[in-house]
Amino acid sequence: MIRKVLKPLASLRLTVVLFALSIFLVLAGTLAQVRQGIWTVVDQYFRSVFVTIDLQIFVPEKIANIGFAIIFPGGLTLGIALAINLIAAHAVRFKLKAKRMGIIITHLGVILLLVGEFVTGFAAQEGNMTIREGETSQFVEDVRSSELAVIDKSDPKDDLVVVIPDRILSSRKEPISHSLLPFTIKVTEWMHNSTILGPNQDQGSRKGLVDSGAAIEYAAVPMPRATGVDGANVDAPSAYVTVYKGEQPIGTYIVSAYIDQLQAVVVDGRTYWMELRFKRTYKPYSVHLIDFKHDKFTGTQMARNYSSQIRLVDKGRNVDREVLIYMNHPLRHAGETFYQASFLQGDTGTVLQVVQNPGWLIPYVSCSMVTLGMLLHFGIRLVPALRRRA
Repeated sequence: MIRKVLKPLASLRLTVVLFALSIFLVLAGTLAQVRQGIWTVVDQYFRSVFVTIDLQIFVPEKIANIGFAIIFPGGLTLGIALAINLIAAHAVRFKLKAKRMGIIITHLGVILLLVGEFVTGFAAQEGNMTIREGETSQFVEDVRSSELAVIDKSDPKDDLVVVIPDRILSSRKEPISHSLLPFTIKVTEWMHNSTILGPNQDQGSRKGLVDSGAAIEYAAVPMPRATGVDGANVDAPSAYVTVYKGEQPIGTYIVSAYIDQLQAVVVDGRTYWMELRFKRTYKPYSVHLIDFKHDKFTGTQMARNYSSQIRLVDKGRNVDREVLIYMNHPLRHAGETFYQASFLQGDTGTVLQVVQNPGWLIPYVSCSMVTLGMLLHFGIRLVPALRRRA
């Protein structure tokens, strides 16, 4: 009975169909990166159950305007289907024999590779820790997400911080309220990516949209989203927000990832500070940058090595030590890996990439299994062939 149920799932025709669908999905996702950010494509195409594919990605708009989209199985659906198809094929057709051990190990390695991608897609986290020389950082920034932070510094011991994630900022039409804030915030315009125009630049129709805050002389202009093919690094979001006390508007501010300066909002004699920043995740440890070095090959401007001498302090784990992080020599601590990723302009600081991936070892194990399985399979086949030739 079990074999009868599994036999349709083990069909080789189903395998071919799933591979064909996967090839089309990879092609569509690759072309979609021209217009969308690479991480947006990864989430929408390869880590989703279904995806809506705009067929316009296959034809430039200047040639033809298709204006049609299809709903297609996402990478999650196809990956699970391929894994089920492979397991069913083993259950129905393959027998546990010594001469088949190579192909069995190879297929188990492929299944493990699919599992590793699922673990990475749903559990992995990564971000950047930017530190200037002589300074200390306790948080990691996710440059793919942003948040509006409102900070109350009236308590000399602790700051009270209320953050509004970008998914709310970009979709909420009515004013946003919170029980810890005596005012509401309404987003009048949200820009996923933008550029900032200064007071000496032609701001056009955007001049005068801001009437409060430290950036009153600036204007934000929307820009196309950063993609995987245009050389842009990340999106720099900006927004125009209006602060209300009840029904009375207090002022309109411009907040942007480009603007480092906090914006003061005064309500009932108390000052609150507001900024739009990349999403922060605070850690139970601190990293102090002692020294950053940017070594170059003698007589050239070509980089030879980047290195960060840091002091890691984690009181919860009784850790207080100095570590040198440099290219291809990361630091591993508390399940996280610190890579030397970039540096600040003028070599004034470092940018460490912090990655937490519970499935980081799975691809190594799966690739080793595939290699071992292939060697066994062809080795077993090779001996009879050599005997026949002899």
